[in-house]
Amino acid sequence: MFAVITKELALRIVQKLGAKIETGKKAHDIAYVEHEGKRIAWFGIRRGSKKDMGHDHVPEALYLRPSQARLLGQCPMKREEWLAIMADKGII
Repeated sequence: MFAVITKELALRIVQKLGAKIETGKKAHDIAYVEHEGKRIAWFGIRRGSKKDMGHDHVPEALYLRPSQARLLGQCPMKREEWLAIMADKGII
């Protein structure tokens, strides 16, 4: 089953990871995730009014499977668990 990441879920992921959002000049804002003072991941968030518009690029940008990204946004996965996945993959 393919998990779709909506704008609402992407914004929840921003909150959970403590990401900082920079307003872009185009149709996207950029969310940057930092760990120990270093930027470790980033992804775009569309500013369109359609809340159900897909943000299916988010899992790849966060080095997760779509189902893991969905869990991150829906609350079962915590920031610490995501950081552990990043460490296991050698990203941090």
